[in-house]
Amino acid sequence: MTPRANHHVPHMALPTPPLSTVGNMKSPERSGDSMSLAQTDRAEIAYASAATQARMVADGTITAPALLEIHLDRISRLNPELNAYRVVLTDSARAAAAAAQELLDGLESTEQVPPLLGVPVAVKDDLDVAGEVTTRGTRAHGPAAAQDAEVVRRLREAGAIIIGKTAVPELCMWPFTETVSFGATRNPWDTDRAPGGSSGGSAAAVAAGLAPLALGSDAGGSIRNPATWCGLYGIKPQRGRVPTAPDDDAWYGLGVVGPLTRTVQDAALFLDATTSTPSPTGGFVAAAARTPARLRIALSTERPPPLLGRVGTAQRAAVHDAGKLLRQLGHDVVLRDPDYPPAATAGFLPRYLRTIHDNVTSMPHRERLEGRTKAMARMGGLVSDRRIAALRSAEAGLAARVQTIFDDVDVLITPGTAAGPARIGAYQKRGAIGTLALALAGVPYHAVFNVTGQPAAVIPWGLDHDGIPLSLQLVGRASDEATLLALSTQIETARPWSHRRPGVS
Repeated sequence: MTPRANHHVPHMALPTPPLSTVGNMKSPERSGDSMSLAQTDRAEIAYASAATQARMVADGTITAPALLEIHLDRISRLNPELNAYRVVLTDSARAAAAAAQELLDGLESTEQVPPLLGVPVAVKDDLDVAGEVTTRGTRAHGPAAAQDAEVVRRLREAGAIIIGKTAVPELCMWPFTETVSFGATRNPWDTDRAPGGSSGGSAAAVAAGLAPLALGSDAGGSIRNPATWCGLYGIKPQRGRVPTAPDDDAWYGLGVVGPLTRTVQDAALFLDATTSTPSPTGGFVAAAARTPARLRIALSTERPPPLLGRVGTAQRAAVHDAGKLLRQLGHDVVLRDPDYPPAATAGFLPRYLRTIHDNVTSMPHRERLEGRTKAMARMGGLVSDRRIAALRSAEAGLAARVQTIFDDVDVLITPGTAAGPARIGAYQKRGAIGTLALALAGVPYHAVFNVTGQPAAVIPWGLDHDGIPLSLQLVGRASDEATLLALSTQIETARPWSHRRPGVS
């Protein structure tokens, strides 16, 4: 499905200047890790990290408009197959890129350059972009948003160019991204497979080089499972770290906003640009660059109860192999399971269902919703305000119990998921309960940490037997993204992944 371009400007034949002419070079030579446009092609530029792209714009290797056109051209060629973007904001992105270049040309020093100036960023379609509808994957949506979500505003302030809005499952409910309204989003590693969800479009876009950084949201794994299956780094920040306004209590406290990126540094750059709470000394980029002190790390493959099901051989092996690497890196590694309560996910499911009910109730065209969505909303309507209040009151005790593992360890590592992604269409004929049961079985390690609120990241770890990426989940103490970022960078250095590209790239 080809997305529309805003203001009805087609994006299927965008002009891209020859490499020899783009750039407005301010200096004839560059050194270190810098790139010369005469020595690389557009794909290499598109697959450069957000931090590298920002440096290229800042030092004049490429102009902001030229960088944007590279990405728009790739979207025009690859998005019809992937359906990663619901809408490409061609007109407004070009205007923003031109303004970014004008700003840069007027600065006297590169030290004044905003950290993401000229970098294209994709936005998940549950977050508001001024002048655009926020569909949440359905045609039952209301009018266009009057203003940006706060996190989008902060990214613009940091110089980012909002390039488009990415596809999601209806009301962001599922770990796959298929809707009656907007079609199926496909995994760039295997287009017969889902990219995950609900940030599936964002993950597919970054994996295919259609943006170096994308916004996701995560109320039960919606950043972490698509990052896993698309071979990306994804971090669910500490609750309250990144603003969710205008939805200040997203998913009754379960929901957070975070990045999907190809490098750890880019995730840190995002956090520095958007954090609402104090950051570590020197900021998150500096924290990510520090070699971590000797850490005590717990490995666990236990599924939080009462979830049942099998954990894949490849997923178990990834945790075992990680233990070997971490010991080689000088860390103390132990096998230890968290003290999960008997119903560890009980704090999640009623809030998840009630949010679906609330979202459906707020939709102006509910008749356009999928039948499965209406069934989920009916279940959510059975969750009373009193029940929600009780769950919120019990949350601190549940979190304290789960987090007792951090009395003795610094980081907990689990599989990223229990299995690989579903095939496209696998859930089409399933009802609400059947879909929910299968979905939770595949991604059991995420939701409990939305209930506790602490940060958790997924880091790429090779491919499974089907050639689909898999990952490790790193869980940290409350508000300790700094340790997760530092350890992630150390693993990234020992086992690089950003050079890997999917078949659709």
